[in-house]
Amino acid sequence: MKLRFSIIIPVYNRPQEIKELLGSLSKQNFEDDFEIVIVEDGSSQNCDAIVDRYKAELNISYFLKENTGAGQSRNFGMKQAKGNYFIILDSDVLLPESYLEQVKKALKANFTAAFGGADAAHSSFTLMQKAINYSMTSVLTTGGIRGKKISVGTFQPRSFNMGISKVAFEKTNGFSKMKYGEDIDLTFRLWENGFETQFIENAFVYHKRRSTLNQFYKQTFNFGTARPVLNRKYPKSAKLTYWFPSVFIIGLDIAILWAIFYCFMLLIPFALYFSLLFLHALVQSKNISVALLSIITTYTQFLGYGLGFLKSQINLVLNGYEKNSG
Repeated sequence: MKLRFSIIIPVYNRPQEIKELLGSLSKQNFEDDFEIVIVEDGSSQNCDAIVDRYKAELNISYFLKENTGAGQSRNFGMKQAKGNYFIILDSDVLLPESYLEQVKKALKANFTAAFGGADAAHSSFTLMQKAINYSMTSVLTTGGIRGKKISVGTFQPRSFNMGISKVAFEKTNGFSKMKYGEDIDLTFRLWENGFETQFIENAFVYHKRRSTLNQFYKQTFNFGTARPVLNRKYPKSAKLTYWFPSVFIIGLDIAILWAIFYCFMLLIPFALYFSLLFLHALVQSKNISVALLSIITTYTQFLGYGLGFLKSQINLVLNGYEKNSG
């Protein structure tokens, strides 16, 4: 089967990000034709003027629709697309010049109905963005699940950088109406329908993510709220490790209170952990400021995810699955 890529990009009030992403797409070392489908999800700041600048270089289709969220906008884009393999990207990514070629090479060698790729920090990113990237990808924080080699069939693609065949999209109907965790939900339904997924190590993107701690906290809080819903919907996917951020935050609070009123002994494991994290981040980034900020962003990540997880878990107990499933 000849692969014909359609790149699906939902966007909401981020014309500058679209400008940078299209710039990176225009520099791809890729000989095959590909199309770009941009779906404006009810934005008040449209990117139509940016799109017009690149239409001479790139095959772009641009659609305006009412705001329904990223998942439904991706589905809308895939329904308009002309290709037979859809590559889904968030608007806040940049692509290395070899990205499309690496995807094609991997799928030609080992075709799967869906794939996911890793994310990295570009040299132009702010110190905070680099620290956030470390916290989201490090083996000491997330176990490296967003960027390590995992056997074919078991990797859960994330919607900032993933692909799905037209056949698999039509079989699964794409993303659900879940507001958060919709990409993980899609992966489980792909597996239920007999489709395989894979991690393509060389198909990485530079992911800007969020620029401030407040934005990062809100993002991780939303991630945390999604997990108990997914655990309830797909019981076999539930793991004790998903409780770790919540337990970590509660344990740290107890250790601080114990230190105030009794002794510092309970704080020692946390101090050792953050010291190890600092050293690891320093080696990875070769920047002491990024390493120091990584302590803060990791705490923010655990706090946001942990509290979101607990809130969602309590809501499920009190209100049941249907009200929380979106």
